[in-house]
Amino acid sequence: MIILLNKPFGVLSQFTSQEGHRTLADLVDVPGVYAAGRLDKDSEGLLVLTDDGALQHAIASPKARKKMPKTYWVQVEREPDEPALARLRKGVRLKDGLTRPATVRRIDPPQLWLREPPVRYRKSIPTAWLEIVLKEGRNRQVRRMTAHVGFPTLRLVRQAVGPWTVDGLAPGQWREAHGAG
Repeated sequence: MIILLNKPFGVLSQFTSQEGHRTLADLVDVPGVYAAGRLDKDSEGLLVLTDDGALQHAIASPKARKKMPKTYWVQVEREPDEPALARLRKGVRLKDGLTRPATVRRIDPPQLWLREPPVRYRKSIPTAWLEIVLKEGRNRQVRRMTAHVGFPTLRLVRQAVGPWTVDGLAPGQWREAHGAG
């Protein structure tokens, strides 16, 4: 079974919480499925849940041979120049090592749902949107990469995992999906 969930801001990517935070259990009442990968509490968008261990490995494991690409729409503070985008594409050195090359491009602001709470708005500081496609998944990687090149992430939405997208799902909504092909 494969479930595609639009994980809202503020929800943990797990089914249990000792601290009273909202979790996947508040959104999905399907036994036997687990998150294939994670989105931190401050990130939104597509989370794949499955009972298929091989699929979970292909999505989440750093050791997977054919890791599924993950596409993120990222609102950053200020407007990145071409040298900053080139550094993101090439890979940046973080505390846990060099990131793999990524596909990075500027995009028009996507048509997204309203976020609660909204992203802080500062009239004197512009923002820009990037599409970043990764084939690895380190802890808070996109946020660390954009901050490393001087453009902190304000909003992060996972738009796709492999062939699946968040299209048509409101925050907290989910649907069953078919296999990866």
